[in-house]
Amino acid sequence: MDALGEINLHMSGSSRAIVIADGDVDLAGTADVVFFLLKIGEGSLAAGGRGGGFGERKVTAVFCFRRSAGAWSKLFEAPEDRASSFEVPFHVSRLPMTMSDGTESMGYGVVDPDLVREMMTKAGISSSA
Repeated sequence: MDALGEINLHMSGSSRAIVIADGDVDLAGTADVVFFLLKIGEGSLAAGGRGGGFGERKVTAVFCFRRSAGAWSKLFEAPEDRASSFEVPFHVSRLPMTMSDGTESMGYGVVDPDLVREMMTKAGISSSA
């Protein structure tokens, strides 16, 4: 499966995904962008108690994708045992996104270039990758 197909699968699946991006999330566009997808664990505590509907904030999978010169690539996928070392930022909110078919969608995430750089460092990804 190509990188854009994998992104679509993760973002349209039944489990929740948090997007941490360095720019607007426009999968149909052409602008360069780097973003992380953090998949959140489902369970009895998954919706309880915290603002924004995120009770349990356990990260179960982490992926990093980049679009550069119009081409998508996957830069990183955390092994399952390492995903839990990534944390969902507390400033996550509703985030408008354009899906690859051009439709508008509201998801959860944050546009924060500094946080993307920090996460790239944690993942061992060079900023020139």
